[in-house]
Amino acid sequence: MIKYLEKSGRTMEDAVAAALSELGMTEDEISVEVLEREKSGFLGIGAKPAVVRVSYEVPDEPAEKPAPAPKKAEEKCAPAPKKEKKAAEKAPAKPAPAPAPVDESAEYAAIRAFVSGLMTRMGVDAQIDISARDNGGINVNLSGSGMGAIIGRRGETLDAIQHLTNYVVNRDSDKHLHISVDAENYRAKREESLTKLAEKMAEKAIKYKRSMALEPMNSYERHVIHTALQNYEGVTTSSTGVEPNRRVVVSYVRPEPGDNKPQSREWA
Repeated sequence: MIKYLEKSGRTMEDAVAAALSELGMTEDEISVEVLEREKSGFLGIGAKPAVVRVSYEVPDEPAEKPAPAPKKAEEKCAPAPKKEKKAAEKAPAKPAPAPAPVDESAEYAAIRAFVSGLMTRMGVDAQIDISARDNGGINVNLSGSGMGAIIGRRGETLDAIQHLTNYVVNRDSDKHLHISVDAENYRAKREESLTKLAEKMAEKAIKYKRSMALEPMNSYERHVIHTALQNYEGVTTSSTGVEPNRRVVVSYVRPEPGDNKPQSREWA
């Protein structure tokens, strides 16, 4: 009798190996038909596993045995021995099985699968920690060796990874999740450095009574500068230029007599 088994795997060889492992057979005992070849996709996007159908021969099943003769009425109605009945009454009930561990949510699993595949393609062995944010978003923190290549110049590579992760996870989802990707706490360190830079430039603007232009920054870093100086008396901030050369300008504002209100800020 010929039987069939369909299996999938990352490659055709993996699918065949999975079938052999399940059947306990060798390649000489089976025939393989490729139903679908694997597709690697780009950065894990659009990847598809290989699917094979394995045919194998099993011996014909023996004819069914005749049904056993019905028991005599005396045997059916015979009462159980008293000792066994008492033992059954005294036997403790079996404890309920422990609940299975709760798996990660679908969003967490999708994030972990994509980021893990991206790290593998970049040749980086990274520890991936995923946690919820207070505002409803998700934090992804990467750690391990080779984090310099993940962060890149002024965090440009890290920003690209964050952008790709948000796109892949949210493209087929009904709700939009904001996913923040960090490596070795780089973003917090960068934010602290930018805040100190903002205060330093504000002091210079007040000292020399003129505007001070900072180096070009992305929108997130410009936002950090604006936020750091929004209540800084004597200066105002604005953005000038076009991407990717848009920068923050810290301008001196001469206080009016009797006006102690903080200056308004122009953010962009």
